[in-house]
Amino acid sequence: MPPSPGSARAWRRRRPRSSRRIRTRRRSRSCGSSVRARSRSATAPPGCSEPLGGCGGPFGAPHLQQGEAMKTYTRISADCHIDLPMLAPDLFTANASAALKDRMPFVKDGPDGPFWTCKNGGSFGLLNGVGPAGHKLMPGMNYRVDKMAATGLYEDGQKGRRHPTDPALRAKDMDLDGVQAEVIFGILGAATRLNDPMAANEMFRIYNDWLVDFCKHDSERFIGLACLPYGDIDAAVHEIHRVAKLGLRGVELSCSWDMEPMWHPMWEPLWKAIHEVDLPLHFHTFPAVPPSQLDKATGLSRRAAFFTVVSGFQMNLVNILAAVIGAAVLERYPNVRISFGESGIGWIPYALDRMDFEWEDRFRDLGLKMKPSDYWRRQCKGTFQFDRIGGKLIEEMGVESLMWGSDYPHADGVWPESSKYIEEQFGHLPAEVTHKITCENAGKFYRLM
Repeated sequence: MPPSPGSARAWRRRRPRSSRRIRTRRRSRSCGSSVRARSRSATAPPGCSEPLGGCGGPFGAPHLQQGEAMKTYTRISADCHIDLPMLAPDLFTANASAALKDRMPFVKDGPDGPFWTCKNGGSFGLLNGVGPAGHKLMPGMNYRVDKMAATGLYEDGQKGRRHPTDPALRAKDMDLDGVQAEVIFGILGAATRLNDPMAANEMFRIYNDWLVDFCKHDSERFIGLACLPYGDIDAAVHEIHRVAKLGLRGVELSCSWDMEPMWHPMWEPLWKAIHEVDLPLHFHTFPAVPPSQLDKATGLSRRAAFFTVVSGFQMNLVNILAAVIGAAVLERYPNVRISFGESGIGWIPYALDRMDFEWEDRFRDLGLKMKPSDYWRRQCKGTFQFDRIGGKLIEEMGVESLMWGSDYPHADGVWPESSKYIEEQFGHLPAEVTHKITCENAGKFYRLM
């Protein structure tokens, strides 16, 4: 029987080789996925002899105990955040070792209110400020920020009710947006401001421990990612094994301008560790310009510099993607899974096509047994909140490789209007395709389903 015009199978058969808009019959988006409720314990159940990830613990298929309810997911955000400005003011100073306590980020009073700083004078932004940089709330300057402010997000923060780091308040914000689970990126960028590798390692350890406790409040909804040290490979490997035992479901590594490229052999112990613990590795978009350069700019030049950064920072991830493929990391470790956070997707088809061409033309000596685009489809995911160009090129990179995210609570995200933006960019697609991108792909990647 031939597929119906609106079916996913028919859509795949009609896939365009150009950027022509895909036109299909609109269908209901009510499909959901029922999965077993996940155990809140980070340890394997009694009598389980399988290695971490093979039994019912936090990384494998969850055990369903008698009387447990089934969890239904219809929307999973694969890119959300907890930023340092929203953390408790004494989190790091109260939990650091005696030798490093005075090198931790702390809060002091400033002209615009309490702000995060450190021993070297670096600033991490206002306490409860806007976005990862903790900017001052300036109504009328940013449409998305105004939309978020209307929910009470920042007003509550000034009263000590920090939504992103309060499990109950965060869950309410998720409910407001129709999201049942979210992947939470952390405070990697703070290490650059701290400019103290040893102190940064301690800061990440403290944050990761805090994140473990935070996610335990609702392990079916909060998928926390541990922050890894990037200036110390031994420390990174140690932290990978440590957080895996603690029950976190993924790790993230910086892609800062001051780190060794990912094709460098020095990263081999990290790949081996990721392979051993079977946790997904994440690279989130990162400004391509050091903060020290931006800080020197003033007036409209500063605005132009910031415009340059936010217009192109996502495409810088091609350096990570090409490196891990070209260095045969994904060939040597076929179970290593990589997600590119807030990568956007419109640039990915070109990058894959370019890599395929170069590999076939002059790089057959790299030790790859498949085309670069095949490794992408097998082991990688790209995440995005709103990408109209990428939505026209889905089949060029594979629908199975895409995961939507709201980017909560960042200013360039789509919370609390995710439904509006999802309909705008996916309204022309079959419901099955939309469900894969906004729910199923993430559910399977993080083993919620």
